[in-house]
Amino acid sequence: MLYWLTALSDGGDFFNLFRYITFRAGGAFLTALIFGFLFGRPLINVLRRRQGKGQPIREDGPEGHFSKAGTPTMGGLLIVGALATSTLLWARLDNGFVWLILFVTLSFAMIGFADDYAKVSKQNTKGVPGKLRLALGILIAAIAGYWAAWLHPESLTNQLALPIFKDVLVYMGVLFVPFAVLVIVGSANAVNLTDGLDGLAIMPVMIAAGTLGIIAYAVGRVDFTEYLDVHYVPGTGEILIFCAALFGGGLGFLWYNAPPAAVFMGDTGSLALGGALGAIAVSTKHELVLAVVGGLFVVEAMSVIIQVLYFKRTGKRVFLMAPIHHHYEKKGWAEPQIVIRFWIISLILAMIGLATLKVR
Repeated sequence: MLYWLTALSDGGDFFNLFRYITFRAGGAFLTALIFGFLFGRPLINVLRRRQGKGQPIREDGPEGHFSKAGTPTMGGLLIVGALATSTLLWARLDNGFVWLILFVTLSFAMIGFADDYAKVSKQNTKGVPGKLRLALGILIAAIAGYWAAWLHPESLTNQLALPIFKDVLVYMGVLFVPFAVLVIVGSANAVNLTDGLDGLAIMPVMIAAGTLGIIAYAVGRVDFTEYLDVHYVPGTGEILIFCAALFGGGLGFLWYNAPPAAVFMGDTGSLALGGALGAIAVSTKHELVLAVVGGLFVVEAMSVIIQVLYFKRTGKRVFLMAPIHHHYEKKGWAEPQIVIRFWIISLILAMIGLATLKVR
């Protein structure tokens, strides 16, 4: 919205700054951060009054989690509110990629909100039926996949770009949309599975968003794509503003989610942020790089899949408990130890993902 202030510029004054994506990204970050600090405590107080007993705790979960009883959930409202407000304020509103990612983020946030509300109101951990959640997620992701294919330049439409092998494009045709659904829905649910300890999910999400923001900015500039020898996707530079807003909103939330958490993100936040990461990857043609940058989420999701399949086949468990962060809890690792080590792993994977921009 503030981009339109450039109409008041003569090319050499303060208003000219709003032409620059980097300046507006900084503004989006600060706006989202301030939003989180201003509205965090009032939101937590409202959620605590409304929810009473807070998020129900799994009876078969690690023993240490019972001390968290009474902690309110739906804290994802703070992150989503911060990033949506900041993005609408600082991004160009004539950019299709901005609206695509906001659509996915807000739609998955509504699914998560309904799930959190069902859990809190019924005081059980079941929430919205899994099949319904999955069906709605697939529908949203399919719309996003078609939308992205329409926004992409003709040379990249329905194509899969390969990292490292940068001259190679794999034509997917009608399979591109199902592939986009797999990326977006898979990312949303992987982040949701990771959100099991105080601060565990939000920092890796911020790291991944920051990395994808840099990639989006690079692939949205002709000069950068020529130097890096990656595919040029016009308009994706504006995604950096969304990513900066997510980073700022995430920091604001982490202030209250750091152990011991005053509020949980809930499915409201985890599904929304995971879906956003998937939508950004699809928009920038870096779907495979997301599997590297978000490798922690992949491992968390795979640990659940492996546990379920192996148990059904043998009646035995591979892990003491899935997702894998609970396995380490059962082994006696302290919660902060797990969280910080997983943050470090996320940062390492992000650096590897960034390296794919130049390595070939």
